[in-house]
Amino acid sequence: QVQLVESGGGLVQAGGSLRLSCAASGRTVSSFGMGWFRQAPGKEREFVAGINWSSGSTDYADSVKGRFTISRDNAKNTVYLQMNSLKPEDTAVYYCAAGSYGRYAYRYAYWGQGTQVTVSS
Repeated sequence: QVQLVESGGGLVQAGGSLRLSCAASGRTVSSFGMGWFRQAPGKEREFVAGINWSSGSTDYADSVKGRFTISRDNAKNTVYLQMNSLKPEDTAVYYCAAGSYGRYAYRYAYWGQGTQVTVSS
């Protein structure tokens, strides 16, 4: 089992920045893919960014490319999502996930509880 706990969400003005953290515990996640997804009210959950823990390879949704950066800290067993130049359309609940590296939610077996990000215009 893997437990994931997100933190770092909040309210920010458009153009601002936030950094989300996802602390993993339980099984080692060094062989996992880690992802960030988000879900806005009335919309389906969508892929935001992913990282292959072992290789460090990353992938981003087109809507956040160049603005968001996913990274990991091996010593802390933590994944981060640095979000810059935030837009109102980035408002959503952000979820951390662990599983197989990829863009599809079904590839991830473990999910955090989510953290709210609200971007005001």
